Amino acid sequence: MTIGTLVIIIAITALLLTVLIGLTSRRINNWLVSFFQNFCGALFIFSGWVKAIDPLGTAFKLEQYFAEFEATFSGTWFSFLSPLFPWLAEYAIGFSVFMIVLEIVLGIMLLIGSARKFAAWAFLLIVVFFTFLTGFTYLTGYVPQGVNFFQFSQWGPYVETNMKVTDCGCFGDFITLKPMTSFLKDIFLLFPSILFVFAHKQMHQLFAAGSRTAIVLISTAALTFYCFMNYMWALPHIDFRPFKVDRNIRLEKTLETLAENNVEVEAYRMTNKSTGKVVQLPLNEYLRQYKDYPKEEWELEQVQSQPRVTLIRSEEAPEGYVIPSAEGEPYEQELVAYLKERWGGLEGDTISRAIEHTKVSDFEATGPNGSDISEELLSNPDYSFMIIAYKLKAAGEETVTELVTDTIYAVDTVAVEDTIKQVQRIDRIDKRQVEKTAYTWKPDYTSPWVAKVAPLAEAAEEAGYGAFVITAFAGQDKLESFKAATGLNIPFYTADDILLKTIIRSNPGVVLLKNGRVIRKWHHKQLPAFEEIRENYME
Repeated sequence: MTIGTLVIIIAITALLLTVLIGLTSRRINNWLVSFFQNFCGALFIFSGWVKAIDPLGTAFKLEQYFAEFEATFSGTWFSFLSPLFPWLAEYAIGFSVFMIVLEIVLGIMLLIGSARKFAAWAFLLIVVFFTFLTGFTYLTGYVPQGVNFFQFSQWGPYVETNMKVTDCGCFGDFITLKPMTSFLKDIFLLFPSILFVFAHKQMHQLFAAGSRTAIVLISTAALTFYCFMNYMWALPHIDFRPFKVDRNIRLEKTLETLAENNVEVEAYRMTNKSTGKVVQLPLNEYLRQYKDYPKEEWELEQVQSQPRVTLIRSEEAPEGYVIPSAEGEPYEQELVAYLKERWGGLEGDTISRAIEHTKVSDFEATGPNGSDISEELLSNPDYSFMIIAYKLKAAGEETVTELVTDTIYAVDTVAVEDTIKQVQRIDRIDKRQVEKTAYTWKPDYTSPWVAKVAPLAEAAEEAGYGAFVITAFAGQDKLESFKAATGLNIPFYTADDILLKTIIRSNPGVVLLKNGRVIRKWHHKQLPAFEEIRENYME
């Protein structure tokens, strides 16, 4: 679904609701105000609900914003604000739940007309807050690398990759909006928010005053509990991310790579450096006229086709289709079978569909020697348990000095009867001091590892199945210390923490894989014993 489709659906719903209220009661004082009440209320309820499903996702997005604000204000006149943002990042999940509940409850208040003056001002303030966030994100596209946001004279042309926060998270992972689109959305919402402030007395009110208050209070309590449930005790009951159950990470990554490699240049967009004039020419036209747009005067930008995968019918292929861009790939027909499963069957001689770039393309696990072992992990034809920890939460660390003994050997040549033998002897023993980092661990963090994860991994290994941990990049000292604290004796690999946060919303979380396919995912508080998993999920 696109933002345009969503807005149309909400607008139609708001119109029908407004007409229904108007025809069945005499509560509408101003039809335009009531329509915007219903539209904004429905929009806030929906956007809040898709975030309430996954409040940790919103918390991670807030952490990105806080880190960017800290870097932006540091070294400027506003540097006194910088220490505030790391502190806010520590409470990102609490702030996330508060904002989500506020957004949904405010939408409900608009729909029923509860506390009209308060709702009007609260709606204005939250829209202004969102406009500031999305506006800042969008404008960072004009800030080149190495330039601070407040160095306005050094801003350049808009470059999307300049932005540190690439999407606002307004609709969670349900819809990803580009910052400019999200900024324009919030600019639009400023109009009804200002209208509400000046015309709050004309807003319709449904039910009696006591009933409206009860609805708001019950909704607040229920939504708060719902948000906590979706990250403290269980995984989100709806997974909008690309690592959802039944998705094949290995094949999805291959498809995205094929699609990216199949992108073609369709046109060129030129921007005049002095006047800002923009000219876009199709590729053939540009090849004839490129001399009229010298690089000294014009910024050049490629307009590329959408990444797509194309299938062509072939009677000789086992699955009935071939993928020209995957010719020679060892599992081309496996990709075709997977696309049949995802797209619900294939019809036609040529099928071409867009493949969106997701975090699946960034799946990369690093072994102890720095090698990429992603393919090895995802190509395992048997079941395996991937244990995810996007952060090993140490309670403290300190540098300690250890005395290390090095034994130096010498080799002597000795004649024994008619032969000559080499005899090894100790030449000397050297002692040296080595600094290393010692870690301490909180019992409330290690307890699920000790009580549930370690027994599961041990039982899986004994049954002949693989189990491994992927965590954020960490030094060997930290990994060894954590292994000793939890009793885990399985391989530890590292990966990008944002990737791990995307895979599963639990620390630790367990993913059951088979040949790259996600069979099942568990929050550590709902992790069954190995025998139960084998009986229910392993054929």
